[in-house]
Amino acid sequence: MVLAILQARTSSHRLPGKVLAPVAGAPLIVRALERISRASLIDRIVLATSDDASDDDLAAVVSEAGYDVHRGPLTDVLTRFLQAMDRFPDETVVRLTGDNVLCDPVVIDDVIRAHLDNGVDYTSNTLQRSFPRGLDVEVFRAAALQDVAALATREEEREHVTLGIYRRPERFRLHSVVQTPDRSSLRWTVDFPADLEFARAVYEHLHGRAPRFGQDDVVALLEEHPALVVRESDMA
Repeated sequence: MVLAILQARTSSHRLPGKVLAPVAGAPLIVRALERISRASLIDRIVLATSDDASDDDLAAVVSEAGYDVHRGPLTDVLTRFLQAMDRFPDETVVRLTGDNVLCDPVVIDDVIRAHLDNGVDYTSNTLQRSFPRGLDVEVFRAAALQDVAALATREEEREHVTLGIYRRPERFRLHSVVQTPDRSSLRWTVDFPADLEFARAVYEHLHGRAPRFGQDDVVALLEEHPALVVRESDMA
């Protein structure tokens, strides 16, 4: 069984409330969940948000959309994940983030499959970037994150959930998923107003005629409309 945990909160420093911003007539977070739910290797999806009052609306929206919600510490996100894993125990866990509204279920399945095939502790397509930022997928053994809980004493390891795994390659077995061609210069996540405009433009062009659009469809759109392209260097 594979558990997907989607991490999100409304108190973003760069773009507060972005996960509830409308995208093609629905909150961004719901659009992201719709896309994740199309990954064939995921058995359950849980939103992991905070128990802070600022996330009450987020929890309500996701619950009303029919998804499980776990609420835990605002800043100690590692504990929030461990609590969600205790509630919904599975051996394999996928970490995704709520600002990636263009996540691709095919890419998610590919990373999960690579993880299961290689029998490692942690697999991602972010250790060596070749995918657009916004298609990030991390998969890990639940036992590995539980081991990290006793080791992660620094604040950054409590906030950035999996950091305690991949910064210890001598302890945990890591596997990197890469693709050709390298599209790591492309930016498809939502951190700034320009990112949100980009995501809305992609949905406007693609969602109506092909709601299951994926990475290749977005690339084809950008080739047709190069003015839409947002690159990592644009936000430097």
